[in-house]
Amino acid sequence: MAVTTASPAAPPDPRPALFAVLDPTARAWLDESVDGIAAEPAIVRRLFPAARRRCGHSRIDHYWTVDEATRAVLLTALPLRGQALAEEVTRLHRHGDPAEQRAVLRTLPLLDLGDLALPLVREALRGNDTTLIEAALGPYAATHLPDAEFRQAVLKCVFCEIPLDRVTGLDTRADRELARMLADFAHERIVAGRDVPQDIRPVVRAFPDVVGPELDHALQHAPTDPLTDVLKEEG
Repeated sequence: MAVTTASPAAPPDPRPALFAVLDPTARAWLDESVDGIAAEPAIVRRLFPAARRRCGHSRIDHYWTVDEATRAVLLTALPLRGQALAEEVTRLHRHGDPAEQRAVLRTLPLLDLGDLALPLVREALRGNDTTLIEAALGPYAATHLPDAEFRQAVLKCVFCEIPLDRVTGLDTRADRELARMLADFAHERIVAGRDVPQDIRPVVRAFPDVVGPELDHALQHAPTDPLTDVLKEEG
């Protein structure tokens, strides 16, 4: 069953913004679908892929597109718990196209799954689809992904040129070991005569002991970032 009280890290409830943009026909389809899933959970397997065609796919806020929000509403209608819910969500993810997989990943924080959905996050992080990597590193991963895996995921974002401001929880989860890993990466860039990515600088600066002379020179004229002060406070 869906969590009724969202955690502080949870994404915005998709329903208010979604219901404001759906036309009457799409809204009626969604209402009927929710009622149907509550009575017969397995029909979500038929309805989930149809969401984009029946409701649209435009962006409605910083987190949701229409199809993602629609699919989130369908998922949170499932009257399942624990392993049964995890198995149904996994089935939808594994058999879905990238848009359906993004919807599953973005909805994870709204579902009562504990650590049971971590295999889906790990699967996305092993791939090369940057949209799935970004979706995987949302509030669910920020809460549940172990430290070592979180650090590796951040490093993968740097390699894949995914902006680090899209990694939920970086301001609270960045630690000295992540700073050291990013400093090593920056040193490699300097040796290769390449620029140091702007968005790793706040993390590295928050832990000055990992910064060597070469990197210090590369960073000393870089503009400040508000994230730096937050990380220093956490450190």
